[in-house]
Amino acid sequence: MGDRHHQDLNGAYYGPSIPPPRKVSHSHGRGGGGCCCGCIGDCLGCCGCCILSVIFNILITIAILLAIAALIIWLIFRPNAIKFHVADAKLTQFTLGPDNNLRYNLDLNFTIRNPNRRIGVYYDQIEVRGYYGDERFGSSNVAPFYQGHKNTTEVGSKLEGQGLVVLNGGDRKDLDEDLKSGIYRIDAKLRLRVRFKFGLIKSWRFKPKVRCDLKVPLGSSNITSGFQFQRTKCDIDF
Repeated sequence: MGDRHHQDLNGAYYGPSIPPPRKVSHSHGRGGGGCCCGCIGDCLGCCGCCILSVIFNILITIAILLAIAALIIWLIFRPNAIKFHVADAKLTQFTLGPDNNLRYNLDLNFTIRNPNRRIGVYYDQIEVRGYYGDERFGSSNVAPFYQGHKNTTEVGSKLEGQGLVVLNGGDRKDLDEDLKSGIYRIDAKLRLRVRFKFGLIKSWRFKPKVRCDLKVPLGSSNITSGFQFQRTKCDIDF
C-alpha cells in the first residue's frame, strides 16, 4: 500500500490537461507602424490615425499638382514684369514746424504698364505711402481696377494733411538742404495686392512692393531754380 501511494505521487499525471500560458502580443500594427490598419477600408474602423494620414497625403498631392500647374502656366505665358513710373509730381506744401508737425500737399501721377500679351492684372489694392527719410508722413488708396493685355494705365494719388514727423539727425540735415534748394527728396512706396489672369484662369493674390525715389520741386521753385520734375522709374519687388 505504501509503495503504491509512493508511485502515485512520483509518477505521471493522468488528470485533465493544463492549457499552455497565453502569449502577450506586443504588435502595433502591420510593418511596425503606429497606425492600426493597412488600407482605406480598414481605416473606417480605426481610431482616426489612418484617416488623418490619408487626408494629409491628399493635401500634399493637391499642393504638388498646383505647383506643377503654376510652373506650366508660367512656361507657356512667360510673364514680363509690370513697369511703374511716376509721370508727374507736384508739391505745393512741405513745412515742418518747431513742434515736429508736418504740413504737406503732394500730387502724384503714376503710369502702370502691363507689357504682357496674354496676361491681365487685377489690382485689388493699391496703397500709396509718402516718406521723408525713414519717416512716413501720409498715405492714400487708389480704387481697385483691372488692367488688360499690353495696356498702360494712368493712376493719380493725392497726399495731403498734417501729422507728427520726428526726423533723426541725418534726415533733419537733408531737410535743411532741401529747404535751401527748394527740391525735396521724397520716397513714394506702394503696397499692392494683385492677381493675374491667364485666359480663364486667375492666380492667387500676390503682394509686391514698389518704391519710387523722387526729387520734387516745391511750388514755384521749378520756375525760379529752373528745375523741373523728371519722369522717374520705380523699383518693384515681388
